[in-house]
Amino acid sequence: MTAQLTEPAPQAWQADPYADALRAGQGPLYLRRHDGWLLPLEVERWCAEPDAADETVLNRCTGPVLDIGCGPGRLVAALAGRGQAALGVDVTPEAVARTVRAGGSALCRSVFDPLPREGGWGTVLLIDGNIGIGGDPTALLRRAAELTAPGGSLLVEVATADVDERVEVYVEDGTGGRGASFWWARLGTRALCTGAEAAGWTPYDIWQAAGRHFVALTR
Repeated sequence: MTAQLTEPAPQAWQADPYADALRAGQGPLYLRRHDGWLLPLEVERWCAEPDAADETVLNRCTGPVLDIGCGPGRLVAALAGRGQAALGVDVTPEAVARTVRAGGSALCRSVFDPLPREGGWGTVLLIDGNIGIGGDPTALLRRAAELTAPGGSLLVEVATADVDERVEVYVEDGTGGRGASFWWARLGTRALCTGAEAAGWTPYDIWQAAGRHFVALTR
Protein backbone atom coordinates (compact mmCIF):
# COMPACT_ATOMS: atom_id res chain seq x y z
CA MET A 1 0.00 0.00 0.00
CA THR A 2 1.58 3.27 -1.11
CA ALA A 3 0.65 6.66 0.35
CA GLN A 4 0.81 9.75 -1.81
CA LEU A 5 0.14 12.29 0.94
CA THR A 6 2.82 14.55 2.37
CA GLU A 7 0.49 16.55 4.60
CA PRO A 8 -0.35 15.17 8.06
CA ALA A 9 -4.12 15.70 7.70
CA PRO A 10 -4.37 18.26 10.52
CA GLN A 11 -8.13 17.82 10.89
CA ALA A 12 -7.56 14.23 11.98
CA TRP A 13 -5.45 15.32 14.95
CA GLN A 14 -7.87 18.12 15.83
CA ALA A 15 -10.69 15.59 16.18
CA ASP A 16 -12.45 15.42 19.52
CA PRO A 17 -11.06 12.02 20.70
CA TYR A 18 -7.45 13.20 20.50
CA ALA A 19 -8.03 16.70 21.84
CA ASP A 20 -10.23 15.33 24.62
CA ALA A 21 -7.55 12.83 25.64
CA LEU A 22 -4.96 15.60 25.82
CA ARG A 23 -7.25 17.76 27.93
CA ALA A 24 -7.82 14.86 30.31
CA GLY A 25 -4.18 13.79 30.24
CA GLN A 26 -5.18 10.17 29.70
CA GLY A 27 -6.66 7.65 27.30
CA PRO A 28 -7.82 5.27 26.21
CA LEU A 29 -6.92 6.35 22.68
CA TYR A 30 -6.03 4.28 19.65
CA LEU A 31 -5.01 4.38 16.03
CA ARG A 32 -7.26 1.94 14.19
CA ARG A 33 -6.76 0.63 10.70
CA HIS A 34 -9.85 -0.11 8.63
CA ASP A 35 -9.18 -3.85 8.79
CA GLY A 36 -9.46 -3.70 12.60
CA TRP A 37 -5.74 -3.50 13.50
CA LEU A 38 -5.35 -1.38 16.63
CA LEU A 39 -2.41 0.57 18.05
CA PRO A 40 -2.80 1.94 21.61
CA LEU A 41 -1.53 5.51 22.00
CA GLU A 42 0.41 6.31 25.17
CA VAL A 43 -1.38 9.50 26.15
CA GLU A 44 -0.49 9.20 29.84
CA ARG A 45 3.22 8.93 29.04
CA TRP A 46 3.05 11.86 26.61
CA CYS A 47 1.42 14.02 29.28
CA ALA A 48 3.83 13.01 32.07
CA GLU A 49 7.35 14.18 32.84
CA PRO A 50 10.09 12.76 30.56
CA ASP A 51 10.94 9.17 31.44
CA ALA A 52 14.29 7.37 31.35
CA ALA A 53 14.03 6.72 27.60
CA ASP A 54 13.17 10.37 26.94
CA GLU A 55 16.25 11.41 28.92
CA THR A 56 18.46 9.51 26.46
CA VAL A 57 16.98 11.68 23.71
CA LEU A 58 17.26 14.92 25.65
CA ASN A 59 20.90 14.22 26.46
CA ARG A 60 21.67 13.91 22.74
CA CYS A 61 20.12 17.27 21.83
CA THR A 62 22.59 19.98 20.83
CA GLY A 63 21.97 23.51 19.60
CA PRO A 64 18.45 24.82 19.15
CA VAL A 65 15.94 21.96 19.04
CA LEU A 66 12.81 21.57 16.91
CA ASP A 67 10.31 18.94 18.10
CA ILE A 68 8.05 17.91 15.21
CA GLY A 69 4.67 16.73 16.45
CA CYS A 70 5.50 17.84 19.98
CA GLY A 71 2.15 16.75 21.44
CA PRO A 72 1.64 18.06 25.00
CA GLY A 73 5.25 19.22 25.04
CA ARG A 74 7.09 17.20 27.68
CA LEU A 75 10.37 17.28 25.71
CA VAL A 76 10.15 20.94 24.74
CA ALA A 77 9.38 21.94 28.34
CA ALA A 78 12.23 19.79 29.66
CA LEU A 79 14.68 21.39 27.25
CA ALA A 80 13.47 24.84 28.24
CA GLY A 81 14.02 23.89 31.85
CA ARG A 82 17.62 23.06 30.97
CA GLY A 83 18.04 26.49 29.44
CA GLN A 84 18.17 25.10 25.91
CA ALA A 85 16.39 26.84 23.03
CA ALA A 86 13.55 24.60 21.81
CA LEU A 87 10.37 24.92 19.78
CA GLY A 88 7.55 22.45 19.30
CA VAL A 89 5.24 22.32 16.30
CA ASP A 90 1.93 20.48 16.33
CA VAL A 91 -1.29 20.71 14.33
CA THR A 92 -3.46 20.28 17.43
CA PRO A 93 -4.34 23.50 19.34
CA GLU A 94 -4.75 21.63 22.64
CA ALA A 95 -1.25 20.12 22.27
CA VAL A 96 0.24 23.55 21.70
CA ALA A 97 -1.68 24.99 24.65
CA ARG A 98 -0.43 22.22 26.96
CA THR A 99 3.14 22.76 25.79
CA VAL A 100 2.94 26.46 26.59
CA ARG A 101 1.34 25.78 29.99
CA ALA A 102 4.20 23.38 30.75
CA GLY A 103 6.73 26.15 30.11
CA GLY A 104 7.69 25.37 26.51
CA SER A 105 7.32 27.26 23.25
CA ALA A 106 5.19 25.87 20.43
CA LEU A 107 3.44 26.79 17.21
CA CYS A 108 0.18 25.35 15.89
CA ARG A 109 1.49 24.53 12.47
CA SER A 110 2.24 21.65 10.10
CA VAL A 111 5.87 20.70 9.65
CA PHE A 112 5.31 21.32 5.94
CA ASP A 113 4.35 24.96 6.59
CA PRO A 114 7.03 27.69 6.75
CA LEU A 115 8.78 27.51 10.13
CA PRO A 116 11.21 29.71 12.05
CA ARG A 117 14.95 29.12 11.68
CA GLU A 118 14.65 26.97 8.54
CA GLY A 119 18.00 25.31 7.91
CA GLY A 120 19.32 26.36 11.32
CA TRP A 121 18.10 23.79 13.85
CA GLY A 122 20.89 21.92 15.59
CA THR A 123 18.64 18.96 16.46
CA VAL A 124 15.28 17.93 15.02
CA LEU A 125 13.11 15.40 16.85
CA LEU A 126 10.66 12.82 15.50
CA ILE A 127 9.72 11.00 18.70
CA ASP A 128 6.67 8.90 19.73
CA GLY A 129 6.26 7.46 16.25
CA ASN A 130 6.19 10.83 14.48
CA ILE A 131 8.20 9.46 11.57
CA GLY A 132 4.70 8.36 10.55
CA ILE A 133 3.43 11.91 9.97
CA GLY A 134 1.79 12.17 6.55
CA GLY A 135 2.29 8.51 5.66
CA ASP A 136 5.34 9.39 3.55
CA PRO A 137 8.59 9.04 5.53
CA THR A 138 10.74 10.03 2.56
CA ALA A 139 8.98 13.37 2.20
CA LEU A 140 9.20 13.94 5.95
CA LEU A 141 12.92 13.09 6.04
CA ARG A 142 13.57 15.50 3.17
CA ARG A 143 11.61 18.21 4.97
CA ALA A 144 13.61 17.55 8.13
CA ALA A 145 16.80 18.00 6.09
CA GLU A 146 15.57 21.43 4.99
CA LEU A 147 15.03 22.40 8.61
CA THR A 148 18.30 21.10 10.07
CA ALA A 149 21.58 22.98 10.09
CA PRO A 150 24.56 21.45 8.23
CA GLY A 151 26.08 18.89 10.57
CA GLY A 152 22.94 18.86 12.69
CA SER A 153 21.12 15.79 13.96
CA LEU A 154 17.74 14.15 13.45
CA LEU A 155 16.67 11.89 16.34
CA VAL A 156 13.94 9.41 15.39
CA GLU A 157 11.99 6.96 17.50
CA VAL A 158 11.22 3.86 15.44
CA ALA A 159 8.92 0.88 15.89
CA THR A 160 10.29 -1.98 17.97
CA ALA A 161 9.33 -4.45 15.23
CA ASP A 162 11.07 -4.78 11.86
CA VAL A 163 8.23 -3.08 10.00
CA ASP A 164 7.87 -0.80 6.97
CA GLU A 165 4.27 0.11 6.26
CA ARG A 166 2.00 2.96 5.18
CA VAL A 167 -1.55 2.57 6.41
CA GLU A 168 -4.80 4.51 6.46
CA VAL A 169 -5.95 4.94 10.06
CA TYR A 170 -8.17 7.02 12.28
CA VAL A 171 -8.09 8.05 15.94
CA GLU A 172 -10.71 6.49 18.23
CA ASP A 173 -11.36 6.54 21.95
CA GLY A 174 -12.68 3.01 22.36
CA THR A 175 -16.21 4.17 23.16
CA GLY A 176 -17.40 5.13 19.68
CA GLY A 177 -15.70 8.49 19.23
CA ARG A 178 -13.50 8.65 16.16
CA GLY A 179 -11.75 11.15 13.92
CA ALA A 180 -11.28 11.42 10.17
CA SER A 181 -9.11 8.93 8.27
CA PHE A 182 -5.53 9.84 7.43
CA TRP A 183 -2.31 8.20 6.27
CA TRP A 184 0.32 7.08 8.76
CA ALA A 185 3.60 5.17 8.51
CA ARG A 186 5.43 2.77 10.82
CA LEU A 187 9.14 2.04 10.36
CA GLY A 188 11.55 -0.16 12.25
CA THR A 189 15.26 0.53 12.49
CA ARG A 190 16.26 -1.14 9.24
CA ALA A 191 13.56 0.57 7.16
CA LEU A 192 14.33 3.95 8.71
CA CYS A 193 18.05 3.66 8.01
CA THR A 194 17.43 2.63 4.40
CA GLY A 195 14.96 5.45 3.77
CA ALA A 196 17.10 7.99 5.58
CA GLU A 197 20.15 7.32 3.45
CA ALA A 198 18.04 7.80 0.31
CA ALA A 199 16.96 11.19 1.70
CA GLY A 200 20.52 12.32 2.38
CA TRP A 201 20.88 11.31 6.04
CA THR A 202 23.59 9.12 7.59
CA PRO A 203 22.79 7.03 10.69
CA TYR A 204 25.44 7.43 13.39
CA ASP A 205 23.84 6.03 16.55
CA ILE A 206 21.25 3.35 17.31
CA TRP A 207 20.09 2.65 20.85
CA GLN A 208 17.32 1.21 22.98
CA ALA A 209 15.98 2.41 26.33
CA ALA A 210 13.05 1.22 28.43
CA GLY A 211 11.78 -0.92 25.57
CA ARG A 212 11.86 1.92 23.04
CA HIS A 213 14.09 2.12 19.95
CA PHE A 214 15.85 5.17 18.53
CA VAL A 215 18.12 6.18 15.63
CA ALA A 216 20.28 9.31 15.38
CA LEU A 217 21.05 10.65 11.90
CA THR A 218 23.20 13.44 10.57
CA ARG A 219 23.12 15.37 7.32
